[in-house]
Amino acid sequence: MPGDRLNLKEMCAKFDVTTRTLRYYEYIELIFPEKEGRTRFYGPTEFARMELILRGKRWGFSLEEIRQWLEMYDKENQQNQLEALMEMADRQLVELEDRYAQLAVTLDELRELRTRTEERLETARRTGKAS
Repeated sequence: MPGDRLNLKEMCAKFDVTTRTLRYYEYIELIFPEKEGRTRFYGPTEFARMELILRGKRWGFSLEEIRQWLEMYDKENQQNQLEALMEMADRQLVELEDRYAQLAVTLDELRELRTRTEERLETARRTGKAS
């Protein structure tokens, strides 16, 4: 069925990643494409794994944490995996919330700097010199 398997370039286009990225993910065993000779083919399992990898990266997880996350889906005893995933998510939420708070402070400082600079610029335009 067309669309069930993509070659390397098609997979890169689908997920907006480089060939180097896909090869690296294969090298560190995050994805497992089928090989026919030197040609790699990616199917629905790799599509799902790539979506999880990219989501994990967007959330700030390391590739090792993403590997652990992906391994959870490969095991049958879900309780331990789900508990581990909850711990990972809790840690990352604390980290992201801290970064968010720091970013809010930085944005406020930058807005204040811009406002003061704008006021100085307006004064300089009125008086003909910067203060």
